[in-house]
Amino acid sequence: MSGIVSYGAYIPFNRIQRSTIAAALESRAGKGERAVASYDEDTVTMAVEAARGCINGTPKDGISTLYFATTNPPYQEKLNSATIHAALEMNPATRALDLGGSVRSGFATLLTAAEAANGTLGLATMSDIRLGAPEGAAEQSGGDAAVAFLVGSENVMAEIKQTYSETLEHEALWRLPGEKFPKVWEERFALSQIFIPLLTRAAAALLEQAGIQASDLASVVIDSPNPRAVTAVAKGLKLKPEQVADAFLETVGHSGAAHAGMMLAAALDVAKPGDRIMVLSVSDGVDGAIIKATDAIEPGRGHIPVRSLVDSKRNDLSYTRFLKWRDILPTERPRRPDPARPAGPPAFRNRHWKFGFVGSECKSCSTKHLPPQRVCVKCGGQEMQPVSFDDRKASIVTYALDRLAYTLQPPMVMAMLDFDGGGRVELEVTDCEPDKVDIGDELEMTFRRFYTADGVHNYFWKARPIR
Repeated sequence: MSGIVSYGAYIPFNRIQRSTIAAALESRAGKGERAVASYDEDTVTMAVEAARGCINGTPKDGISTLYFATTNPPYQEKLNSATIHAALEMNPATRALDLGGSVRSGFATLLTAAEAANGTLGLATMSDIRLGAPEGAAEQSGGDAAVAFLVGSENVMAEIKQTYSETLEHEALWRLPGEKFPKVWEERFALSQIFIPLLTRAAAALLEQAGIQASDLASVVIDSPNPRAVTAVAKGLKLKPEQVADAFLETVGHSGAAHAGMMLAAALDVAKPGDRIMVLSVSDGVDGAIIKATDAIEPGRGHIPVRSLVDSKRNDLSYTRFLKWRDILPTERPRRPDPARPAGPPAFRNRHWKFGFVGSECKSCSTKHLPPQRVCVKCGGQEMQPVSFDDRKASIVTYALDRLAYTLQPPMVMAMLDFDGGGRVELEVTDCEPDKVDIGDELEMTFRRFYTADGVHNYFWKARPIR
């Protein structure tokens, strides 16, 4: 039986209080806060972060497929999963695919990857940045997150026992090409005619297939664009409050294509061997599954738990900065030359360094070099071997706060870093409080988008405080 071999989640460091949004617009505030991807993050970089936690220690040559699901891709006509593939330094023979166009693409990607595994490993990544028009409900209710699942048939920590899918054409949530914000129909129509009936039929079919009652389930993940559907279905199934999985709506927000996967990851974080988890995800149809934890569930956990990511945050983001980060509020560009478009040929030649953060190590004296060098700076040797630095910790040797360099989160923090085991390089520090940065601080690497110039995204690595 195929199932989940490992998983990882990612929630951005920044939060904005819903009361902050409401105060700026003189509107009604929702409860809690929403997760906000930083100015240097997009759905690809967040998918990389989730996948790094998922495949840590897994031989990458054994992964045959890579799937990327989102409703907000950085490129419309370019394989976004190819960037994820490059950042993870995966086998060139890996088949990479993008899926999108609907929030349904998220959990469906996990099921598709599991069905296609066929004795190999598949990596399903789901990532979303949810936007809403100012003063609209989606602006407050949305949230940004990513999750990744490695699926296969060996060393399975959670078996996918039963599945159910149903497709239904409707206009409850849609967005045309070129539009920034989705549109929604009158919510009572979608709630009563679409979401609740679909979820109810899926739950009944899964329980019948499994030959169990709802009371036999340890946890039920119900993902719906309208949270009132969750309440109605839970009541119909006569679920106890402790059986209904936390949707993190007051701490993260609804994260679109990533949401069902994030809720499942949180449920797996606390699952015990033998526990059954039912997952229901509704939008343009419904996808569901009953997943059973195996004896490998506890020893297989090696990532940061979802709740730890929820608690690791900075929640004082201002509304104007939030709008600038999402390119909703136009502002004057700095009066200096715009950054140059990254050139294709040198980026291709240096792709292992640029995307994979791969340096070089001298075979004679083991001196490590960042960026990679052809000649050793210590012994002059010319025999080098590649060495990855993306999973190594580094400490600050010295740093500077640059208040002249253009950044959407001033001041820019630049630091000279020494890596564990050798290697030194200058990198930008992100997700930090500049006045708290100090020499000796230990940092970890994170894949980010530096800027976009003439339609080309410039991706590279930055450092951040350890979460």
